Amino acid sequence: MKRFVLVTVLAAALLGGGPVSVASEAATCTAADADIYTPPTTVPATPGTVLACRQVTLSQVPGNIPMSAWKVLYSSTDNQGRPVAVSGTLAVPMAPWTGTGTRPVVAFHPGTLGLGPQCAFSKQLAGAFQDEYEGDNIAALLTAGYAVAATDGPGYLDGQTHRYVAGTDSGHALLDIARAAPAVPGSGLSRQARTGLWGYSEGGAASLWAAQLAAGYAPELNVVGDASGGIPGDLKQVAAGLDGGAFSGFLADAALGIQAAYPTLPFDSLLNDQGKEAVKTAKSVCLVGTVTGLAGKSIKDFTTAGLTLDQLYQQRGTDGRTWGQVLDAQKLGVNLGTYRIAFPVLQYRGALDEVIPTATEDAVRTAYCAAGVKTGWKIYPGDHLLTDNQAVGDVVSWLGDRFAGRTAQSDC
Repeated sequence: MKRFVLVTVLAAALLGGGPVSVASEAATCTAADADIYTPPTTVPATPGTVLACRQVTLSQVPGNIPMSAWKVLYSSTDNQGRPVAVSGTLAVPMAPWTGTGTRPVVAFHPGTLGLGPQCAFSKQLAGAFQDEYEGDNIAALLTAGYAVAATDGPGYLDGQTHRYVAGTDSGHALLDIARAAPAVPGSGLSRQARTGLWGYSEGGAASLWAAQLAAGYAPELNVVGDASGGIPGDLKQVAAGLDGGAFSGFLADAALGIQAAYPTLPFDSLLNDQGKEAVKTAKSVCLVGTVTGLAGKSIKDFTTAGLTLDQLYQQRGTDGRTWGQVLDAQKLGVNLGTYRIAFPVLQYRGALDEVIPTATEDAVRTAYCAAGVKTGWKIYPGDHLLTDNQAVGDVVSWLGDRFAGRTAQSDC
């Protein structure tokens, strides 16, 4: 029901504590809620280290599913190889696991939620704010008996900016919450557990990046499959479709997220007063506010020189790289000879996707098939938001087949 309320709201709107030093894994899950979102003064170099945890109730996961759940602060690695802390959620069903082996874990990255600090998925699942739309996804996984390790994604700690659509940062964060899950006291999870990856939209890009990075970055994880939908595979192509349109707020989020991940890129110096106000708006609101508050705006409206996207891409940072080069580095489906994916991938999209150009979604699938990755493919009859929900049953079933060791079908 929440999903359809959110769709209605969007459609109607468019039409009309101090630093903590942490050096070892948490021994107990007794951290204060504020500690989960306080950036540590030091972060261990070992990714997947549990820095703090707190047992919570996930009021926004429907179905009254008996579970144990925790907010978690854990270590990860940014795109420069530096240790960073990331927040997230772990949920484990109370019902005993009756399948083969130990209970599987699904590492989940949410779709776009907005950049405001209140938008973090872990806060929303626990009921502190409500603008999320994937509680049904979490419920379906728990009902199937799987543990869910859901990252907020990098940059939701106090004073930070979410590194929206930054591929390496997001992929690392997703893999590292899977690493952290067995170390949460009371989780009962095994480090050898079969692991699945899942995400849609922003989360779809993150989960595909995690799939591409898994062999090199987290070889000890037993990843058996990845499901990714609504994939913004080429950020330049996506930007061209968003700029000046109904969903241009997502482009503002992307500019802020990429600059947060690559701070050498020029940004503040390019903004006019309208751009500075747009930044304040984007950094303070969640999904609905992002769409309604920034609809119809163009990048050229926000810059002192009235830069077009192509002109923005030529702007060079202090490390010598341009905006265009950094955006190209986020493109999915390239260098697949380097990114060894040894497990099946399921990709899907909506036939009526109005947010992500279907051409870039199709191109990612084509690239994966050409690289020999066993790739499933499905198109649903919905738009961008509705497709997320329409795919839930199929994705959970597909992941279940991977956990059971069944052979995956390739639709290449």
